[in-house]
Amino acid sequence: MDSAASSLKIPITPSVSPSTAGAALTAGAPLTAGQRMTVAVTLQRATQTLSGHGDSPRLDAEILLGRILGLSRPALIVRGADPVSAETQRAYDELIARRMQGAPVAYLTGTREFWSLELDVTPDVLVPRPETEVLVELALRLLPQEVPRSVLDLGTGSGAIALAIASERPLVCMTGVDVSERALAVAMANSRKLGLMQIRWYAGSWFDAVRDRRFDMIVSNPPYVASNDPALERLAAEPAIALCCGPTGLEALDSIVGGAAEHLNPGGWLLLEHGNTQADDVARLLECRGFGHIRSHADYSGNARVTVGAIQ
Repeated sequence: MDSAASSLKIPITPSVSPSTAGAALTAGAPLTAGQRMTVAVTLQRATQTLSGHGDSPRLDAEILLGRILGLSRPALIVRGADPVSAETQRAYDELIARRMQGAPVAYLTGTREFWSLELDVTPDVLVPRPETEVLVELALRLLPQEVPRSVLDLGTGSGAIALAIASERPLVCMTGVDVSERALAVAMANSRKLGLMQIRWYAGSWFDAVRDRRFDMIVSNPPYVASNDPALERLAAEPAIALCCGPTGLEALDSIVGGAAEHLNPGGWLLLEHGNTQADDVARLLECRGFGHIRSHADYSGNARVTVGAIQ
């Protein structure tokens, strides 16, 4: 989605008062007499505290404690009897308090895995979602491994899609565009971090930055949430520009479809991620603009998530 900042990890800094942070874990199971604050006990209490503040409280608790201790999730289990220092507990309390206030785990750790790549993320970019990997899978099926191709990623954000494709297809000439220069700073930092330096990055709104260029494929995960969708409240910590661009949620998709034909080589493909109720609308947009071979593909939850078409 169109959304970005420096490549530095987000520091662990309190965003709540000490009293609020201290209260974060008191909502969990109380310590029994003589019970030590071990890794296992700390995780148990944090999981209880986070219940109702996300879909995966245990996973969130493990990721955040692992980040502070520098341990993997399996290592946390193995070292469950290890004591947790007061300093570690204070830092962990602060992260748990911020998670309860709605901060995504990826913003608290400063990283997110996507397509087995560890990406730096900041509050200036959308947190990459697993369902977007479906878009990458479809792009790779259409891109031969041994033939050079040109691909444009519109609204690149953290660079997740562009970097994933580039990591699998080194012969692809990849271009990433985003309206946010702060987003591009994150994408470029990820490019350097991963050693994928063949990507060209441009700032601009959709096709403005590539006016005279054509590509063999265009991919995009644009903002597609309707402005009155209640989900926006749950996503308030993420950049609004990456989530919503109009009352119906189809505005950005329509703009991309409308301009894509002028920027695709004959037979070129357009791949669009969209909301799980928008597949039919996106298919109609493609059909009206002269695209053929139109079909929609489901994400890992069985929801229609990506629609593709080829210019005639």
